[in-house]
Amino acid sequence: MVALALARGAALGIAWVLDGLEVTLVGSVGAVLERSDTLALTATEVGWTGSLYVGGAVLGALAFGRMADRLGRKRLFLATLLVYMVATLATAFSSGFPMFAVCRFFTGLGIGGEYAAINSAIDELIPARVRGRVNLAINGSFWLGAALGAGLSLLLLDPRLLGPVWGWRACFALGALLAVAIMLVRRHVPESPRWLATHGRLTEAEQVIAGIEAQVYPSRPVRLVSPPAPPGADFHAAASPSVRDVLGLLMRRYRQRSLITLALMLAQAFFYNAIFFTYALVLTRFYGVPDSRVALYLFPFALGNAAGPLVLGPLFDEVGRRRMIAATYVLSGIGLAATGWAFTQGWLDATSQALCWSAVFFLASAAASSAYLTASEVFPLEMRALAISIFYAAGTGTGGLSRPCCLAR
Repeated sequence: MVALALARGAALGIAWVLDGLEVTLVGSVGAVLERSDTLALTATEVGWTGSLYVGGAVLGALAFGRMADRLGRKRLFLATLLVYMVATLATAFSSGFPMFAVCRFFTGLGIGGEYAAINSAIDELIPARVRGRVNLAINGSFWLGAALGAGLSLLLLDPRLLGPVWGWRACFALGALLAVAIMLVRRHVPESPRWLATHGRLTEAEQVIAGIEAQVYPSRPVRLVSPPAPPGADFHAAASPSVRDVLGLLMRRYRQRSLITLALMLAQAFFYNAIFFTYALVLTRFYGVPDSRVALYLFPFALGNAAGPLVLGPLFDEVGRRRMIAATYVLSGIGLAATGWAFTQGWLDATSQALCWSAVFFLASAAASSAYLTASEVFPLEMRALAISIFYAAGTGTGGLSRPCCLAR
């Protein structure tokens, strides 16, 4: 059962790999894009592309989150992947800042939509007893994409292979190729049976459940699908609540849950975006790291982030959500403050800075992933995707939209 949950989760959670890939690619090739023989961007323009990516993710989450509640999880996690694939492929053919900026916006649009649809599907397809570890592992896979992006940029920007002029284009083109492979796998992930049942499609929900049971217990006889209910007793598709209704419920009926979820989302967004979007600039401007070697310092950072949810994830199921959320947030905050103080004292170089942040974000990655776990578990199914998208948009927009362009100046 756990193996099947992880397999389905991996097919869904690949969105985080793509997000990590995209963010890291721009961070790794940002300095390269400032060269006169590439796109000749300014540091401010590089920062704005990061802001536009985040802005697209915010709008994508809100738009696609609403549609995921109305049209189903599967339709949306296929549609958003298609948007990402087309946009990142177009990025590889950018000829200047305007086209590059537009492509980054639409890439973010697809990724933002993925967050709402995928987190909803994870909550509805993964058993509760292992949901914590699976959810954290999936959200933490962002950093596998980050490591992949760092490796691609390090390899393809090497003058002995493609070099800066063509290497950055190949990086984005390979991201689109990865999306094609994911599309082929994701087609086989079923629709959420809970969403189907809620919308009156009981026969389809039974078929999905029977298919899952056949995979988990192949030796058992196939369970017969219940026949459709008589016309007079049939369920009607439940109408998804409007955005206004959802906002009203969040502010009144679920006020305490909303405040907690918003606080978690804001904290993780500020924590990550303030550092990660400008990590390459810190390395090149403060530590004198050559542009072509920036990716080397991203590897330990990415590995620390990827390891955190994998190691600490089981504790969220065994120790409990509340204790682990509090512990990871508090300890990561203390660690980041200590690292910042050491930086201002001049005690760190490029290597020690990378190692310190790797240790801090080992905890912070599990904390950030738990924010999405919380958002997916505390709100009703009928409004789950939209609620996730609202809190994702609030946290990411507030914590990330203005940071890249401001810090690039």
